[in-house]
Amino acid sequence: MQDAGLETSPVLRRAQLPGDLFARQNVRLDSENFFKLWEAIDAEAKSIDPDLPAPLQIAQVMSSDWFDPELFAALCSPNMGGALDRIAKYVKLIAPMVIRIERTMVHTTVTIGFLDGTKPPPSVFLAFKLVFFVQLARLATRSHVQPLRVSWPSSPSLKADSLIYKSYFGISVTNSPLATLVFATADVERPFLTENHKMWLFFEPSLRQRLADLDRTAGMLERVRSTLLETLPAGEASMQAVSRKLAVSPRTLQRRLQDEGTTFQQTLDSLRDSLAHHYLRNTEMSSAEISFLLGFEDANSFARAFQVWTGKTPQTVRSEKSASSNSV
Repeated sequence: MQDAGLETSPVLRRAQLPGDLFARQNVRLDSENFFKLWEAIDAEAKSIDPDLPAPLQIAQVMSSDWFDPELFAALCSPNMGGALDRIAKYVKLIAPMVIRIERTMVHTTVTIGFLDGTKPPPSVFLAFKLVFFVQLARLATRSHVQPLRVSWPSSPSLKADSLIYKSYFGISVTNSPLATLVFATADVERPFLTENHKMWLFFEPSLRQRLADLDRTAGMLERVRSTLLETLPAGEASMQAVSRKLAVSPRTLQRRLQDEGTTFQQTLDSLRDSLAHHYLRNTEMSSAEISFLLGFEDANSFARAFQVWTGKTPQTVRSEKSASSNSV
């Protein structure tokens, strides 16, 4: 922020966060305050340069000299593929989010999800993360890496800046329910000139310990929700699957959840309910696509479950959203 000319004091005032926040040690923000911080960064950036979005203001000054945990871990990697794996593993240390990576022989797809599906992230943060990944690839390879596809949920601010982002990415940004970036395999495997394996070996134990401390102090409910966000699209929604991921027995998992006033099924239903409402109200995805993302076998199973949760059908909720938009 300072390198981009963004003063911290007005940003924190806009976000209604403590003025000494960045001077504190081991600060953790919940999703709501994390998103408020990014909205404040966006507003402050616009007051400085209304013609250049905040993510691109920051990208212009992004440097390998930054000692940012995410950037450092990535730059020490052998290539973009290794960098993405490290970012996905340690991202919980810097944001309430989940990075998913899917590889084929032709390309690598990166999508961004969040631990709390009930609060949509601000557009500026989604844009920043995708800009960050592309700038990282360009910075570390010293070449003008151009993604094959860039997409994110449409918003008025992103539409207004579409030409600026097209100029940066080299392709037009399209609309999608999740922030998504696709790289060609050749670019993912291109060697990083910044690779430093010895330095990574020196710092990795500390990062591993911080991640273990975070997992240990996080409540079981938070850990289960986080794991379900990762496993639902793969159809793994059972208590057994989540227990394996968390390295606890199903009995221990259920007991810990009961201590926090809930059960595994309640946690699963609540998460699916909030995600379903988000997809129905904010995307054009079909019921079949939504049912897949929520880990149901088919659209009929999703529709029956949704009616149990809400007393309404998915079509009714989508119609209510359309009627509300038309009345406005």
